[in-house]
Amino acid sequence: MSEQLIQYFIQFSYFAAAILFVLSLKWLSAPTTARRGVKAGEIGMLLAIVAALLHHEIVSYQWILVALVLGSLIGVPMAVFMPMTAVPQRTALSHAFGAIAAALVGTAEYYLKTPHLDTFTMVALILEMLLGFLTFTGSLMAFGKLQDLLPTRPLTYRGQNFVNLTLLAVAVLIGVYLIANPGATHLFPVFAGLCLLFGVLLILPIGGADMPTVIALLNSYAGLASAAMGFVLDNKLLIIAGALDGTSGFFLSIIMCKAMNRSFTNVLFGAFGQVQVSRTAVVGERPVKSATPSEAATILEAASSVIIVPGYGMAVAQAQHAVREGLHLARNLSRVLAGQSPLPFDYTARGALAAGPRAAASRGRFACAR
Repeated sequence: MSEQLIQYFIQFSYFAAAILFVLSLKWLSAPTTARRGVKAGEIGMLLAIVAALLHHEIVSYQWILVALVLGSLIGVPMAVFMPMTAVPQRTALSHAFGAIAAALVGTAEYYLKTPHLDTFTMVALILEMLLGFLTFTGSLMAFGKLQDLLPTRPLTYRGQNFVNLTLLAVAVLIGVYLIANPGATHLFPVFAGLCLLFGVLLILPIGGADMPTVIALLNSYAGLASAAMGFVLDNKLLIIAGALDGTSGFFLSIIMCKAMNRSFTNVLFGAFGQVQVSRTAVVGERPVKSATPSEAATILEAASSVIIVPGYGMAVAQAQHAVREGLHLARNLSRVLAGQSPLPFDYTARGALAAGPRAAASRGRFACAR
């Protein structure tokens, strides 16, 4: 295959992958098309990887193959054996891996091309490494809290926000100096160390129950780091994919903050103090109504409309398949709407919302709402 044809194939693959990534996000926003969205994202990523491996700048595939094998040996067991209830931890690890990859690529580019780096490239490099390093340690902290490897309670002390902001300001100032003087390589390890430390301190004051919102924000940081890496490497697909990841994670974190009565500014500064009470009303304790499976089936049969909101409880009960069967029957008896929890990790039953009462109720584990 000629060099020109390879370049055409690479550009076409990048273009097709970008379209598939956009469609994937679109389809993932609805339970009925979520599986289609996952497949579109997988195909898009496969095209992107194949196109990247055909790039003319690759002189040897030896270490690439080693990394591919090692990554597969780690990733496949994690995907196959990790329970659905551990999806938040799995997501945090994914963010950590992606962020450190972006930061290390930026580090390599800095040392390889210094001092022959223009201002625009240096700005992208500093942004890439700042977000990459802090997202790496922040995501590892989030994983540790979700996995109970670290204390899940918020760890706070007097003047914490002042310390965090001062640390961030110093890192930013060093980054600005490096942009103006790329040859000051002795400051780069200091810059990287401050970013890594800031990622740890950012997550310390946040409790384990608030980790889903934090992970959504870290997802945004990782995406923005990838977009910056795209500018450094002149890779348009990285820019598009990183921008999609960054903006979607940012808007998701805002939606979650509103749903959980959290202040988004507190999320940004890593200081979830206490639950904020809504100004409009204070929700008190409400009675819990329980019913047997047969009673639940009778209620659903008589209902004119049913809203299903799957959540973490459904994941723990492993009831998503039963819910799917029940909803399939219920659609013939009443109007069924597929609701979604505001939390991004209430995944488990989202793809199972196409289903009704009798079949699932007979198994004694049908849940119609959370």
